[in-house]
Amino acid sequence: MKIPVAIVVILLLMTSSVQANLLEELARQVAPDRTGSSALDNSTIVKGLKEALATGVERAITTVAKPDGYFGNQAIKILLPDKLQQVAEILGTVGYQKVVDELVVSMNRAAEQAAPKAGKFFGDAIRRMTVEDARGILTGGDTAATAYFEQKTRGPLFDTFKPTVTQNMDKVGTVRAYNALVGSYQDLPLAGFIGVPSLDLSDYVTNRALDGLFHMIGAEEKKIRTNPAAQTTDLLKKVFGNR
Repeated sequence: MKIPVAIVVILLLMTSSVQANLLEELARQVAPDRTGSSALDNSTIVKGLKEALATGVERAITTVAKPDGYFGNQAIKILLPDKLQQVAEILGTVGYQKVVDELVVSMNRAAEQAAPKAGKFFGDAIRRMTVEDARGILTGGDTAATAYFEQKTRGPLFDTFKPTVTQNMDKVGTVRAYNALVGSYQDLPLAGFIGVPSLDLSDYVTNRALDGLFHMIGAEEKKIRTNPAAQTTDLLKKVFGNR
């Protein structure tokens, strides 16, 4: 039996050598073998993608949920909002750098402590994955599964995750640190010339925490796709091996 025309068309349209190699492998796999069965059927692809997502999420959450999971990782460290940068720079020059540093640390600690709560919210997106979703992800880029995941979960996850982040901000002293920063700044003579901008700190930390989490899920997905050592189960090896 010949390879379906649709697959041939896709192969011709792809320009990236990595994507081309991936699609060539897919084309080989969907072609029947000598017994007439598919080497990698729809069920296997869906199961493999679901397992990859679950594995990537578990590894990412484990990484960010430990002490310095955010603060010690320059790729996802939560920095002060742009709105506060000028205020922070002024405070740093007049001896209040410790106040600024305490706020940065506390924001990251809040994200680290809230991260484990995120795990249960990813299950629905994984369970709802269709065969069409799975094949699109399999033939997509190195973080196609992460992009799918973020599209399906970002909004609901933010709404549910924010209260947890807010609670942990209170617990680790983020609000206190922010109030100390604002108070220290307002004591300065020039505070009347450059005011402190309004800011929803809970919104900001929640968004940056989710940015960091999806960044790490994407990094884990890349490993699963390209690094045999990260393909830790037979199913992952079957779906992502030899790519």
